[in-house]
Amino acid sequence: MDRLRFGTFLAPFHPAGENPTLALQRDLELVEHLDACGYDEAWIGEHHSAGTELIASPEIFMAAAAERTRRIKLGTGVTSIAYHNPLWVAERMVLLDHLTRGRTMLGCGPGSLPSDSMMLGLTPTDTRELMEVDLDIIMRLLRGEAVTEQTRTHNLVDARLHLRPYTEPCFDIAVAAVASPTGPRLAGRYGAGLLSIGATMTQDGFDALAHHWGVVEERAAHYGQPVSRRDWRLVGLMHVAETREQAYRDVEYGIETWFDYFQKTAAFPQMAVEGNRLREMIDFINEAGVGAIGTVDDARAQVQRLWDQSGGFGCMLLLAHEWANPAATKRSYELIAQHVMPHFQGGSVSHADQTLAAKQRARSTREDYAAAQLQAVATMTERYEQEKAERS
Repeated sequence: MDRLRFGTFLAPFHPAGENPTLALQRDLELVEHLDACGYDEAWIGEHHSAGTELIASPEIFMAAAAERTRRIKLGTGVTSIAYHNPLWVAERMVLLDHLTRGRTMLGCGPGSLPSDSMMLGLTPTDTRELMEVDLDIIMRLLRGEAVTEQTRTHNLVDARLHLRPYTEPCFDIAVAAVASPTGPRLAGRYGAGLLSIGATMTQDGFDALAHHWGVVEERAAHYGQPVSRRDWRLVGLMHVAETREQAYRDVEYGIETWFDYFQKTAAFPQMAVEGNRLREMIDFINEAGVGAIGTVDDARAQVQRLWDQSGGFGCMLLLAHEWANPAATKRSYELIAQHVMPHFQGGSVSHADQTLAAKQRARSTREDYAAAQLQAVATMTERYEQEKAERS
């Protein structure tokens, strides 16, 4: 297995009515914490309505987070490109690429909340159609082309970037996939990565994982584009603690609010989750294959299930959900970094296997080595006594 990267997908989800300033500070602190724990990526959402997913500009958030972190890569998860002039999308991302010295990633999607696009007079169908047009323009601009094109929402006249990306030839670009084939089709067409956001949110999505990448490969072959599973990112659900019972108690803090948001507020039914009572919600996450609430063993098993179901991918993104309080949430990420990530990193022999093998070798030879150690102490003691006698 190639080294599996780990990260977070930060929509974020905060209960409406809470202090939004403090909530956004918690988000920044979480990204800083993940950087310290060795996570590879953090993808930041863009939303403009419904009072729960509070970040309106992932680029501004990323700029703030970049000043607090050292190595974690920061991506827009996603930029709803139908809402923006494609020239300015490319310009902002190139600027961020320079400011972060190559830690920037661009995630593209049509926008997940219909209540966002409706304020612009756009239907969900409109945003998907515009996404294809706008993504093509963005890719051409990033290749250094001059673009003259009239779209339904913008007019570009000899448009071109005045900076090249800091990353050569360009920063990572990924296309979001929830339920429709739009994302996988575009990822294949442009040789971009795939962000499977909703693939593990329902049983149907879990079952469709291999199909997602099949569409990418089919389209890539048609357009002669190289694609790699290392550029495929899966978004999944997890919360772990030292014991399963503790994990269950932890999520009593906020899992019902999170479920309520998907069941009654967010208008994308393909990501709706089942369950009415607390234990039903926990059982659904664990039993439907969509996530893991429990111990690090449960988390490892879930990552392995996703690997087996998909045929292999490049990055496991943990959906930031605030099921637990901030301290328990940070502890969950720490436990995953400490006990889950090493089992999927290190190449053909994982970091975990390497240290476990070293431990086993030491245990298997301990008796003989311990005897040799004692003999060495006895020999040196005897030699010292002889030297002392000679000096006397």
